[in-house]
Amino acid sequence: MNYAGSERRRHPRVNSRFIVSYRILEEVNNADISQTKNISLGGMLLTTNRKFSIGTNLALEIRLPFDPNPIMIIGKVLESREISKDLIYDARLAFLAIDERHRKVIKETVDYYLKKKG
Repeated sequence: MNYAGSERRRHPRVNSRFIVSYRILEEVNNADISQTKNISLGGMLLTTNRKFSIGTNLALEIRLPFDPNPIMIIGKVLESREISKDLIYDARLAFLAIDERHRKVIKETVDYYLKKKG
């Protein structure tokens, strides 16, 4: 499905796959591992194995090429859509809490992949 309306994103995104560990923020022992489909300074599209309610907060650990340590982010689910019945879902997330150093690493990553694509 192609979106024909005006672009609502404030930040450019890149279609890149990075490893992400995620869990519902309030739960401690339910972490799962997946990968991004795309990422920007404002959020990401993440493949998950379950459907999340809109507004669910996820604790995320993402590994990016410009930092040897995982980046910790809290993301809020904006949409969770079934891709393959009872198997694969796409979760669209907005970043809620991110420190300045991690924000800089995401920006470096996005800028690098935008330049590489262009």
